[in-house]
This record gives sequence, C-alpha cells and structure tokens, in this order.
Amino acid sequence: QIIMPRFAECVHAKLTALVSGTPEKLKTFGEQYGVPESHRYSYETFDRIIDNPDVDIVYVITPNSLHRTFTERAAKAGKHVMCEKPMANTVADCEAMIAACQKAGRKLMIGYRSRFQAHNIEAIKLVRDGALGPVRTVVSDHGFTIGDPKQWRLNKALAGGGSLMDIGIYSLNSARYLTGEEPVAVNAMESTDRSDPRFREVEDIINFQLLFPSGATANCVSAYSVNCNRYRVSGPKGWVEIDPATSYQGQAMRAQLGGPPASREPAPQAKNQFSAQLDHLSECILTGREPIVGGDEGLKDLRVIEAIYRAAREGRTVKL
Repeated sequence: QIIMPRFAECVHAKLTALVSGTPEKLKTFGEQYGVPESHRYSYETFDRIIDNPDVDIVYVITPNSLHRTFTERAAKAGKHVMCEKPMANTVADCEAMIAACQKAGRKLMIGYRSRFQAHNIEAIKLVRDGALGPVRTVVSDHGFTIGDPKQWRLNKALAGGGSLMDIGIYSLNSARYLTGEEPVAVNAMESTDRSDPRFREVEDIINFQLLFPSGATANCVSAYSVNCNRYRVSGPKGWVEIDPATSYQGQAMRAQLGGPPASREPAPQAKNQFSAQLDHLSECILTGREPIVGGDEGLKDLRVIEAIYRAAREGRTVKL
C-alpha cells in the first residue's frame, strides 16, 4: 500500500506483474492494479518471468534473507533488479548479488528512497556546495517502537539482525552520504533487554560512532524501542538538520547558515520519493547510466554494519 500506488506518478515505470506467496493477495492486488492472471506469480513459479517481455525490472521486497536468492533468480531471467535495503544479510551475499547482475548484464539498484527526497537532496547539496564548511560532525538517530514479537523482522535468520539492519541503516547511510566519505573506524555499544519477547534473537538499541578519513565523526542511534528519525550535519560555517529525516512524509528542515537558525524549505518535487526512485532505475536502463545507489552502495553499508556488530560484541574499535 506504500509503493504500488506511487506507480501512478511515474513517467517511465509501470506495474506489470506481481509476485506473492499468498494467492489471496495476488487476486486482490491484481484486480486492484489491473495485473492480468498471466502476470501473477507465486514464489515457486517466479522463474517463469523469463518468458514475460512485459517485465523489465523486478523489485525485491521480501524478508532480508531472501534478497540474494530473488536477485539472482531475477538476473538469471534477464531482468534488472531493484532490491530493498538492507541489500542482504551478509557482505558475501551482497557480493554474490552484484556478481550475478554483472554476469547477466543487468543493473542492480538498492532502495535507498531518501536519496530521492527533496529535503535530503537539499542537505547533500548544501554540504557539497560548502555552505557548512568542512563537515565535522553528524548526529543521526533512527528508531521506532516495534510490535508483534512474531514478525519476521525479529527473526534473526530472516532479518539478519535487529534494529540496525532495519532502521539503524538510515543512520549509517545518512552519515555516509552527508560526509561523502567512507568510515575508517567504528565503535559501538548494544543495549537489549533479552527478557523482552521481542528481543530474544535480535538487538534493540545499538549506538555507534564512525570516524571518517577527514577527521569528521558521526554519532548514531539505532533502536526498536525509541521513536526517533532525525539527523544534523555540522561544520564551522553552520549546520543543517532534518526532523523527521527519512520518514515516508512530513520532512522538516532547519539550518543555521551565517545567521540565526531558521526553517528551510527546498523547492517542491514533481515526484514523491518512491515514484522518483522507481523512475530513476527505468531512466538508467533507457540511457545506459548507472543508478546513484547501485549494488556497491548496499555492499558498503553491509561492510560497516558487520564492523558495528563486531565492535559491539568485542567492546573495541574496529578499523575498516
């Protein structure tokens, strides 16, 4: 209900097929969006898309542990792939996904929708244009109060981890795209109540710090028991903050740039972040360009995530 309605705003992308393990969902959404029965697939019949010329891109929105499998199957069927974040549960899986798409000559894009959202685009532009001076600090906090203990996000085999894999990845990714650098060292500390039935297998809170080559630092929060969605990037000339930063809607920006702090509103977008993301991959296919958030972007996040978990587990700084 979040993504499919956004195809109506797309210029280059349209919904042509559906895949689900639930026949009732296929029928309901197939009828709602005008997808014929011949273009509705189960997980078992998915590979038949190789014979469907109406499908150019497969958008993988399964539990994390299935991202690699369906990316490889889609590439083998000759389809380009958009895969939700996190790209996969491990660095090795990310590397295999990239290799599969390269072998098939197909593009791979990761669903970092915030890169297509107006306020986030404006924040990146301000940093790149030098409005803040050299970035010195980033503070990025992302969390929400998770519910049903039986959901797949709290199953380590399916999710790969807890809040860090799901919502904390926004803290990490924003620190990377705001600085424009890759971290060289990480520290981390976990706080999880294992008596809570939600957290028998995965972490709740994990706080982590990143050090970048320029000397910039990022202090980040990831949580499944705290509601937060914000970041601030600061330099000697000022700062920019967005709160909420990476939510589906409602972003609000404030900045202090040589004067008193004030609200700042970017130019209106023609497209919602979801439709802009969907159209971007289509445009890349049509023009031969590479996505701004390709498979390498997902791989870089997973490399840091593995280091964050190691730093928390071993109680030490992990260098990258």
